[in-house]
Amino acid sequence: MCSSTILVTGGAGFIGSHIVDLLVERGHRVRVFDNLDPQVHGERGGRPPEYFNPAAEFVPGDVRDAAALGRALEGVEVVFHEAAAVGVAQSMYEIRRYCEINTVGTANLLDLIVNRHRDHIRKMIVASSMSIYGEGQYVDPADGKVVIPQPRGEAQLRAGRWEMIVPGTDRAARPVPCPETKPIEPTSIYAVNKRDQEEMFLTVGRAYGIPAVALRYFNVYGPRQALSNPYTGVAAIFCARYLNGRGPAIFEDGGQSRDFTHVRDIARANLLAMERPEADGRAINVGTGRAITILQVARMLLERLHPERRDDPALQPAIEHRFRAGDIRHCYADITRARALLGYEPTIAYEDGLTELIEWVRTQRAVDRTETAIRELADRRLV
Repeated sequence: MCSSTILVTGGAGFIGSHIVDLLVERGHRVRVFDNLDPQVHGERGGRPPEYFNPAAEFVPGDVRDAAALGRALEGVEVVFHEAAAVGVAQSMYEIRRYCEINTVGTANLLDLIVNRHRDHIRKMIVASSMSIYGEGQYVDPADGKVVIPQPRGEAQLRAGRWEMIVPGTDRAARPVPCPETKPIEPTSIYAVNKRDQEEMFLTVGRAYGIPAVALRYFNVYGPRQALSNPYTGVAAIFCARYLNGRGPAIFEDGGQSRDFTHVRDIARANLLAMERPEADGRAINVGTGRAITILQVARMLLERLHPERRDDPALQPAIEHRFRAGDIRHCYADITRARALLGYEPTIAYEDGLTELIEWVRTQRAVDRTETAIRELADRRLV
């Protein structure tokens, strides 16, 4: 695609800023629309973060403000919609705020596009999430056939039986890579919001002939992730604990697994979605296809961040044997569609990405708000 004028909502944030960097590098004119949420950025007095690309135009504003958003869309040809309130747990008790930002904010954007800016918008890409799947894909280990286990009930979880069960048996189901064809079963308000964003983009795109792509991000990590936000990614939360001389709190038994994907691979996938017409109208997983347990993440981070204190009791991961409403056991990506339609291939292994993450973390100060966040959940009986 030749040089374009591009809008990135949420472009001062963790993922959005990496997309901005790649777009600028490719010679595009980039405009960023971001409200600099203090939970993510701290109190900055309206100034974008230090890492913000100076070649990009910064427009302060909130997606709930249709007038400001309309001004940001002037002359734009491509839209990357990254702006969102992020956090599974917090979404379960700040329901209205999450829906206003994520669902109504997306409605504002699409309403403006189709009613005022349709003549110059040539492509739309929206950040979706693996959270919309709920649990990932499972098979019966006895015969390898796909099964759909029932959600784990409170009695099962209180008994410490963490794995998903093959229906009609007492066998643990085996997780396998999750394809886009797996039925969507959101287990949190955040996941419902992400499903809404994805379906709204693809539906509007089809109706108005505007190419649209939804990218289902798996667990993103890397530099610029907010370390002081207790509802951000698990690697950042654990780093904040370690930087403050505490071990991370781990729910269940630590054996739950996710697909950790480096933010630069996520950013590359976004540019591929912009450039490749084969992806138009589709929802596509963006991950690595590799599952890593939460306990493995905690131990790898400790080894990299404080190798001299790896046996220090104060820094050991605390296995809580508690559970949270909305949590799932396993989910990792089948990236067959991303390979076929985007030509996407993950390039950064988790072990290599951690080295870069730790280098960045060492330059940061982090306020550890984990215990406050857990108390807020416990007060609402969500733990």
